[in-house]
Amino acid sequence: MHNEKTCPVSRVPCPLIKIGTRASRLALWQAEFVAAQLKKFFPALDVELIHVHTTGDKILDAPLAKIGGKGLFTKELELQLARGEIDLAVHSLKDVPTDLPEGFKIAAVTQRAQPFDAFVSEKFSSLAELPEGSIVGTSSLRRSAQLLKLRPDLRIKNLRGNVDTRLKKLDAGEFDAIILAAAGLERLGHATRIRQLLPEIIPAAGQGALAIEVRDDDEISKLVQPLNDDETFLATKLEREFLREVGGSCQVPVGVFAQVDGGRLTVRALISSLDGKKFVAETLEVPVSEIDGLGKNLARTLLDDGGRKILDELGG
Repeated sequence: MHNEKTCPVSRVPCPLIKIGTRASRLALWQAEFVAAQLKKFFPALDVELIHVHTTGDKILDAPLAKIGGKGLFTKELELQLARGEIDLAVHSLKDVPTDLPEGFKIAAVTQRAQPFDAFVSEKFSSLAELPEGSIVGTSSLRRSAQLLKLRPDLRIKNLRGNVDTRLKKLDAGEFDAIILAAAGLERLGHATRIRQLLPEIIPAAGQGALAIEVRDDDEISKLVQPLNDDETFLATKLEREFLREVGGSCQVPVGVFAQVDGGRLTVRALISSLDGKKFVAETLEVPVSEIDGLGKNLARTLLDDGGRKILDELGG
């Protein structure tokens, strides 16, 4: 940390905290949100945002599954963390690989926003209303597989770029509809573009939550603890445990979503073929006191019930 004095709370050194973030409008919104929350709890803080251009932001003409997956959005930020050029990095949790490089940890996960995907279209009000053969844009194998499971008549076309770029491509008539994370649309003031939420499409692990990544041995962890939401941390930890056991990434159509409510946890999970024709899915509800190892056990159940064969056919 870059410090000369001490915060009055928790005795953590903190005159200047450097927050690393991608430079997209959504990433900046997320980093500014975290900065504002830190200032709320520690008014003495000075906060500076450091913009980092990641490989995932630079390569926009290919699906993530073909160019390396989620780590493309975190690697450069982790290099700056390791060099001490930033004190923490803010990520969309769904973009963070389940296995972090040695020396890093997720110190806090913010309260989850809207977790589901959104149907966005200028012409049609719902997924069911799309005519046969409609072109739907998404960059996610998870979304495309579940869309084809629901509507095998649709034509899925790859869609990369930030939220605003994707909306412009829709408005230019390149697609009949596109599927985006509802949380990103809402955070950027595009909630009115959402024609339908799609809870039937199981989200990505961590979708809707923000992760704060720090160096493993850094006292900055104490500083960000007030931003951690216990229920979201618990639910997303299970989701990432499931994904880790499956071996899932951008290269595999896998969805998992857990939610804590009144001392109980509900989790839905799915492993699918690319065309949505073969899939295994499960929904469980258990007391929160019984969730230790549940993500790993659920993954093994789905793998044994046919998921492993699906992954083998994908080359996963």
